[in-house]
Amino acid sequence: MRKVLASLVVLILIAAAAGWVLTAPDPLDPEVTAGLTGDPVHGEAIFHAGGCASCHAAPGAEGEDKLILAGGQAFASPFGTFYAPNISTSETAGIGAWTVADLANAMMRGVSPAGQHYYPAFPYTSYAKAQPQDVADLRAFLATLPAAETASRDHDVGFPFNIRRALGGWKLLFFSDDFVMEQVNSDELARGRYLVEALGHCAECHTPRNALGGLDKGRWLGGAANPSGQGTIPNITPGGLGWSADEIAEYLASGFTPDFDVAGGEMAAVIENTSKLAPEDRAAIAAYVSAVPAVE
Repeated sequence: MRKVLASLVVLILIAAAAGWVLTAPDPLDPEVTAGLTGDPVHGEAIFHAGGCASCHAAPGAEGEDKLILAGGQAFASPFGTFYAPNISTSETAGIGAWTVADLANAMMRGVSPAGQHYYPAFPYTSYAKAQPQDVADLRAFLATLPAAETASRDHDVGFPFNIRRALGGWKLLFFSDDFVMEQVNSDELARGRYLVEALGHCAECHTPRNALGGLDKGRWLGGAANPSGQGTIPNITPGGLGWSADEIAEYLASGFTPDFDVAGGEMAAVIENTSKLAPEDRAAIAAYVSAVPAVE
């Protein structure tokens, strides 16, 4: 019996050690961002494509105040309530002291400068597909924005979801930098795929999730329950939307639907961002959405 118990203890220790290794944060190779310098003009376009102000501006901010990225907005989910952090240029309360590598690891690997996993409420599962140069450009633009000294609020997440190391296991199951639409046959579709799947992270809201919060890629962009528990987020595939590519592009520019309705709720903030994109980018998004497999 002692030998059996001893063997069991050894197996448990081996399993624990393996789990510790497998769930460790996995930052980018430093060579990925080595020598990158950013262009703040292009970075502004990345900022709008990524919808940064929609999440990181203070609750209720309007106009130019949306560029003060003090954080604080609440995002309810089945796992708890997450609060957007301060990502302003403050070196104490925000990310003013971050390097390009720090931002790239946060966005593309979900790893903080301190080496901790971020919760996937921050859509690094989409940003993982971003180009490192675009991250460098975004960093350059963020450096031009005002500082806010508002401290980031702690997330309201209970046990066991508050165990950060366990997020390494979640990443093993659901984190990938592969595009969902594997094949594209034009530069416009390739651009649309990048804007929708990576920078715009549209699937984070419009794709249903499983019980562990992973995206159901078999129903890509097919609509989902609202994480807050109130209502649903629509199916934007050809099987649900039923709009032409031109109508989608117009909606992204003006917020007006083909039925003469207007975008409301959280989508109004999205339109505020997409309206600032180049017309060819909105056309590329529309082409991609029109080309994804229909979810009925």
